[in-house]
Amino acid sequence: MKILLTGATGYIGRRLLPALLENGHHVICCVRAGNRFLAEFQHPNLSAIEVDFLKSDDTIKLPIEIDAAFFLMHSMNVSTKNFENLEKCIAINFVRYINTTNAKQIIYLSGLVPAEAELSSHLRSRWEVEKILVQSNIPTTVLRAGIVVGSGSASFEIIRDLSEKLPIMIGPSWLNSRCQPIAIRNVIQYLIGTLGNPACLGNIYDIGGPEILTYKEMLLGYANVRKLKRHIYTVPFGTTGLSSNWLFYITTTSYKLAVNLVESMKSDLICSNNDLELLLGIESIPYDQAIVMAFAKIEQNLVLSSWKDALNDPGLYKRMTGFIEVPKFGTFRNLQIVKIGSDYKTTLRNIWALGGENGWYYADWVWKIRGFIDRLAGGVGLRRGRTHPWQIHSGDALDFWRVLIADRAGMHLLLFAEMIVPGEAWLEFSIHEGKNGYELHQTATFRPNGLTGRLYWYLLLPIHSLIFINMAKRITWENDSTFL
Repeated sequence: MKILLTGATGYIGRRLLPALLENGHHVICCVRAGNRFLAEFQHPNLSAIEVDFLKSDDTIKLPIEIDAAFFLMHSMNVSTKNFENLEKCIAINFVRYINTTNAKQIIYLSGLVPAEAELSSHLRSRWEVEKILVQSNIPTTVLRAGIVVGSGSASFEIIRDLSEKLPIMIGPSWLNSRCQPIAIRNVIQYLIGTLGNPACLGNIYDIGGPEILTYKEMLLGYANVRKLKRHIYTVPFGTTGLSSNWLFYITTTSYKLAVNLVESMKSDLICSNNDLELLLGIESIPYDQAIVMAFAKIEQNLVLSSWKDALNDPGLYKRMTGFIEVPKFGTFRNLQIVKIGSDYKTTLRNIWALGGENGWYYADWVWKIRGFIDRLAGGVGLRRGRTHPWQIHSGDALDFWRVLIADRAGMHLLLFAEMIVPGEAWLEFSIHEGKNGYELHQTATFRPNGLTGRLYWYLLLPIHSLIFINMAKRITWENDSTFL
């Protein structure tokens, strides 16, 4: 079958894509940066089209001859206020396009809807998108999923952070809300199983795991699997803002995502039917087993996707495409050139291992302080880390940077700052061959925003100079066989 896959760079999309290809389908991925996507994913049955469904005129570039389409786009991590309008706009433009095709099925991954409660903005948006898709000319299969448990999922990372960091928790009352978590492997099985299945056309299904648990029980269940002794107490108060800040400062989640998640967690999210499990013959994975499976992937460095890497922010995409050429004028620069002789591979390997648990090779404590300050100011901080210890792809999150270019063959890495700064900042690494061997060129570029930006640069100039000089030297010195 010829499949259109939207949200291909998102958490679910990156997991679904290999499964579709393994089943022999030809997959057309809708992405915002086709060249960078195809540089990471290469397969004879894979193609990519650059499209932004926020702009209706872009849809004319999409193929007509397709058999089915997966709708996996969402904007929950973009805003706390207007993401509902963004999602409606995306859905309307998608339907305008899909109605012109030969598609026989749309598959939409939505969220469970509480039986008797006012919908949160997040769940109401999913429901509104669902209605738009169902009203299209193409039969739509809707899968309403519970909390997804898997390595790299936002829910799993929040549970992991809370359980690992806090021996004693005093949490808000929503920790007693019930939910039906589902393993990521089961989610992919449901998505694949409904594809082209005549019995599923035009139907809506709730999908969840075999257990109904409170969020408190999920945290304690995680702790039990990890052999951690934890105590959790709930209090009968806690506003959305207080709870969101609690999650934001303790876990790796963004504040926008925290707000939207907290609103949804106040209600019970339980499957009203699970007929699809019997129809497709899927064996539901218990919660504790899903945790074990997630850690097996983490320990083997086989995490295929992470919610942190998803490029679902239109503003972020504009920055990536607009700033991929580092400006020369109106900027401050710190250029370090270090001779590395004939052994460039060690330096290249160390560049690709930057950040996360590997650190930044010099004065890691200063980087941590900067990340802490950024976190206090409402920024991303250093807690996002990196998805893989020595692999980097364009679009990845890397601590408080975003990877713009990751060209290992061309020995070129370009990062764009997502921390809060009065301007824009880039950090670039490249290896060049000269007459007397290879050289590392490390360039920090800062484009200030007004007087505040200039003061920021000059005040931190002594610290930055010390860090950048020694970091460049250490990158060429370090030799760790772990990264071979």
